Amino acid sequence: MAYQTLLTTLENNTLIITINRPEKLNALNSTVIHELGKVIDEVYENASIKSAIITGSGEKSFVAGADITEFLQLDSSQGEALARNAQQNVFDKIESSPKPIVAAVNGFALGGGCELALACHFIIASDNAKFAQPEVNLGIIPGYGGTQRLVQIVGKGRAMQLVMTGEMITAQDAMQYGIANKVVSQSELLQTVKDILQLIHTKAPLAITKVIECINNFDHTQQGYDFEIKKFGECFSTEDMKEGATAFIEKRKPNFKGN
Repeated sequence: MAYQTLLTTLENNTLIITINRPEKLNALNSTVIHELGKVIDEVYENASIKSAIITGSGEKSFVAGADITEFLQLDSSQGEALARNAQQNVFDKIESSPKPIVAAVNGFALGGGCELALACHFIIASDNAKFAQPEVNLGIIPGYGGTQRLVQIVGKGRAMQLVMTGEMITAQDAMQYGIANKVVSQSELLQTVKDILQLIHTKAPLAITKVIECINNFDHTQQGYDFEIKKFGECFSTEDMKEGATAFIEKRKPNFKGN
């Protein structure tokens, strides 16, 4: 299948999915979200695909957040629908995939990009990778599972700090926090992930599926995600959200007023 914003290559039963919007640092827009949903369906359905890698084009960015230009016209209910659609059709499907899906983070993984990586079964990062949930700078919160998945990985206190400050952390910090499993050079990144997946391919596929199911269901409910989606949608009725998004587009500091 041909995609506008994705490049796909099947190699040794691993589908390499490359988000290909380098001029926008591979930011997520509605087309990317739609096409990611379609390609994840292909991972589920195509028997020749045993695993998948998600990465970004170029050496600068994995996914540098969402495309903020799409946010300004949304009200509360539309913001909630945006988050729910992406969660159900992309992020939850990645997390629940019966086949391993690994993030090869090759640069900036910010906002929705960090959440996309967190939804994968694990992360391998290049040494220039940077991670952040900077949504508070736009007057919103993570809407694609960030407040839920990050807590599971790094713990409540560290997640609180990262999400409330929006601070960016290095690949080495991400590995120390448990976000990334391994940090390698940019040139080694894809091959490292391929090698890990080839090892997994030697294991019993049904057992791998059950491993994913069991680990995903450890003290894990939909309630937290639904609550996050609702709160994400509520942000779109605030003036601060409009100010944050406008300031981002105009390349200036936002003037938040708490309304």
